[in-house]
Amino acid sequence: MALDTIPARFFARGQAHPDKPAYYVRRGGAWRPFTWREYNDQVRTAARAMIGLGLQPGQGVCILAYNRAEWAITAFAAMAAGGVPAGIYTTCSAGEVQYIVHHAEASLVVVEDRAQYEKLAAERDHLPGLRHIILMQGAPAIDDPLVLSWEQFLARAAAVPEAALTERLSGLREDDTSTYIYTSGTTGPPKAVMLSHKNILWTTDVLVRLIQNSPDDRLLSYLPLSHIAEQMLSMHGPACCGHTIYWAESLERVPDNLKEVQPTVFFGVPRIWEKFHAAVAARLSQVTGPKKKLFDWASDVARRYHALATRGRPVPLALQAQHKLARRLVFTRLKTALGLGSARACVSGAAPIAAHVLEFFTGLDVVVAEVYGQSEDCGPTSLNIPGATKFGSVGRPIPGLEVRLGEDGEILVRGPSVFKGYYKDPAATAEALQDGWLHSGDLGAFDPDGFLSITGRKKEIIITAGGKNIAPKNLEAALKESPLIEEAVVIGDRRKFLSALLAIDRAAAAKWLVGQGQPADEPLHENPALLAEIGKWVEKTGEQFARVEQVRKFKLLPRSLSADQGELTPTLKLKRKVIEKQWASLIEAMYEGAD
Repeated sequence: MALDTIPARFFARGQAHPDKPAYYVRRGGAWRPFTWREYNDQVRTAARAMIGLGLQPGQGVCILAYNRAEWAITAFAAMAAGGVPAGIYTTCSAGEVQYIVHHAEASLVVVEDRAQYEKLAAERDHLPGLRHIILMQGAPAIDDPLVLSWEQFLARAAAVPEAALTERLSGLREDDTSTYIYTSGTTGPPKAVMLSHKNILWTTDVLVRLIQNSPDDRLLSYLPLSHIAEQMLSMHGPACCGHTIYWAESLERVPDNLKEVQPTVFFGVPRIWEKFHAAVAARLSQVTGPKKKLFDWASDVARRYHALATRGRPVPLALQAQHKLARRLVFTRLKTALGLGSARACVSGAAPIAAHVLEFFTGLDVVVAEVYGQSEDCGPTSLNIPGATKFGSVGRPIPGLEVRLGEDGEILVRGPSVFKGYYKDPAATAEALQDGWLHSGDLGAFDPDGFLSITGRKKEIIITAGGKNIAPKNLEAALKESPLIEEAVVIGDRRKFLSALLAIDRAAAAKWLVGQGQPADEPLHENPALLAEIGKWVEKTGEQFARVEQVRKFKLLPRSLSADQGELTPTLKLKRKVIEKQWASLIEAMYEGAD
């Protein structure tokens, strides 16, 4: 019996459906399909080329690029040749790139363009093991003896027989490390999560069943492929069930690509859904008269319909008929304009999302299901699914996983998706894996129906000067429910009271000021009217919490928090230590003279 590995699944898909489109690339204003036969051939050629360049089994291959076909081809080829692919976020600095390439012991790095190449060039003296830098298709030539164009790279396959690749493939084992997923590093250098072929394939098979994926599905790949969630959707899912991937042209072009592709399954991080929410809400605020009455009726119907359907409860025939009419009169056109006209499954993950955003989309006839997990268990720990969805929760544990809470409320996970450990980091591995249980570092709670909610992050607990333990995420989520607040960072560790740094949504703030009959002049963060309005919201938000958990002071930041400034991870999680250092003067100003 053939061993079940990722390359085995990938090549089997090509043999079973050679003429079916595997992926699409937009060129010359049109989407060009590539079949599974072509995809298989591309990976085989790239794998042989890697062997020709001296790649040894178990050796790392780094990829530094935005989502595109060559990213997936490189990753599958590295696995097929016995190597271990490791994606690097394009937002990483030269120092961060050097750390990962060196840590992964990669002699071969595939880059998107000159800008990413320059990061390697800047750290060349600290990369003694680097032997080859491969440019993806379309990148201008670079005069460097280490650099190969994509065509020159593939040409190296000519000297390597198919038998050499067959031998590498036959040497793969289910428990071998298939990939390194480098964590975002919110508290220090990134750690390399080692996932086996078995880890990923078991998880993929479960997800395919839960989301009810089929070969007829199509997805737009646009979130970083360095993240396990996007790899599951854009690489391993297609290899296992055959759905088609459209590679987004760029992040800037995602809204246009989304409307062109109309994916059947769409995954977004909370910030994506929040941007959708802001754009649609702004458009709806301008609707008046009969059109507004029609929308309000349709929205009410959708909310009542999904309040039952998402919980698996019977929907009365009269409400079913109203829902069908609302779709025909309102929602089909509205969702198509967003690019979600064909979406049957919409998912949010990687960070918490406000419940009011999810409820807003329900009123648009779009059910966004929240998922929770981490790289260390291949992405999903729990998931809301059709007929078993509860807003404000991250769903029930996926079948086959054991999930329980430790004495301190920490979420513990055991099962086939749990990782092998951290590469070259036995101490961190021993801390994360204890008696077969993955210690997630997240705090949670189960409701009577078995739905899991995330209540905080264990290492981010604030301990005030009075000794009170406070989870900042709950406060931050509540503060961000204001359309004026883009990001919130609660401060207070070893302090006498809680304060907050607030990044404003500049477009929403400007619009609010104009609506108040005031000029939206810069600097917005110093505008007295805006400060007063946000102050009222902070005070109102505090009413939901105990006195010790209330934010007593806040400061508006002069700009948004960003990954480029090192304040957010590539998946938009807060880097609290960086933020506190970056804005130390503002923080101290809130505590000056405090009693």
